[in-house]
Amino acid sequence: MNADEIQFCYHESPIGPLLLSGIEDCLYALSFPVDGEGLPADSMWRENPASFANARRELDAYFEKKLERFTISYLLRGSQFQLSVWRALSSIPYGSFVSYGEIARRVGKPKGAQAVGMANHANPLPIIIPCHRVIGADGSMVGFGGGIDLKRLLLTHEGITLGQTTSSPGQLGFAF
Repeated sequence: MNADEIQFCYHESPIGPLLLSGIEDCLYALSFPVDGEGLPADSMWRENPASFANARRELDAYFEKKLERFTISYLLRGSQFQLSVWRALSSIPYGSFVSYGEIARRVGKPKGAQAVGMANHANPLPIIIPCHRVIGADGSMVGFGGGIDLKRLLLTHEGITLGQTTSSPGQLGFAF
């Protein structure tokens, strides 16, 4: 795969413009906005506003609380450990959460909670591969590429409330 083969589009969502990238209709990455703005695309990529129609449709349904499990085509690239963690993340049901330690046990590395955290951080498809559903062993909100407020917002969207919030969705400017 060459960088100039990659297509991208921005998709408006309640959390801001999401950057979707991949080839044809196969999604490779979803990137969160930064400070309310869409993340800049790689200059070698080709913009195609019509790309990833299925992904955009499923993301809309997720944010409308009409979809709990994504079925779109995507390609994951990573180490064997990362792939095993991402598969385990995909099995966490909507509206549920598990600890980093539990994911480590599920992938056969019971002492690998920190490594699971690193694999979560490298997840190229947040929301679709639901790394926001992983919390600290003590129930704390720890680690998330989109920030703790966004993690809390996504969990709340799915009906999960953990701990005290530092910001309300209204303060963040998001409305589901």
